[in-house]
Amino acid sequence: MYSLFAVLTTIGFLGFETNAFVTSSRHHYHHPYDLSFLQKQSISTAPYIFLSKTVCEAKKSSGEETGHALAVGTFVEFEEKKNRSYVGKILKLDHKSSGGVRYTVESSTGQTFQIASKAMLYSVPCPNSPGQASKLFSDFEGIHEASQHQLENELNISPELLQMAWEEVAELEDGDHTLTPSFFFELIHSKAASAIEKYAAWKLLRTQMAHIFFREIKDHGLVVAFKAKARKAVDAAKIVFCKTHIDDNEICFV
Repeated sequence: MYSLFAVLTTIGFLGFETNAFVTSSRHHYHHPYDLSFLQKQSISTAPYIFLSKTVCEAKKSSGEETGHALAVGTFVEFEEKKNRSYVGKILKLDHKSSGGVRYTVESSTGQTFQIASKAMLYSVPCPNSPGQASKLFSDFEGIHEASQHQLENELNISPELLQMAWEEVAELEDGDHTLTPSFFFELIHSKAASAIEKYAAWKLLRTQMAHIFFREIKDHGLVVAFKAKARKAVDAAKIVFCKTHIDDNEICFV
């Protein structure tokens, strides 16, 4: 498995330009290869609409941690009616007597929504600096609007690498066949992901192509991780996918 990662990258089969391997110790797997890519294309981000003049009040936590109410100021992706998703900022939260939380969220277009906890899909803490907050939300909005191809370019992760990540996780000896966005990025690039890279990895893992290999794990509405499917389920899902995605079937040749 490891040598295959290296060989495919060396010969340029993965579709990205690379020139060298760089050793890094910032990973959970003691991976003998670093698949960091030296050529990176950045997607264009949508125009940023600043949501509040106040400094963020977000708590110090990752977008993958749940179990508590999200703080005012947190940037979120949430789902409204008809499975349409938006990105926005939490303005207010109300604790219900039943123990749940209802959020008032302002979207990037200036609309205000009343959102239940179960409709929250992803969260990222907002920096205390207004300048950093503005930049983060601009990037956050851009990733939200990105296509699958743009996400692949932004992350330098091809369909081949996605399948390899599934094989790696599915074969873990400890029996924990789950993958978080940060773990996914770190497994491929042997370095820690930024907040936006985690979000982009999360978005890529939620595409129909990724659903061939992984199913979503939710915690109070938030999609927090992805569990590797069994090989038989993957083989069946790939057949269905390749029959219905004629013009976007690169994964069908892996």
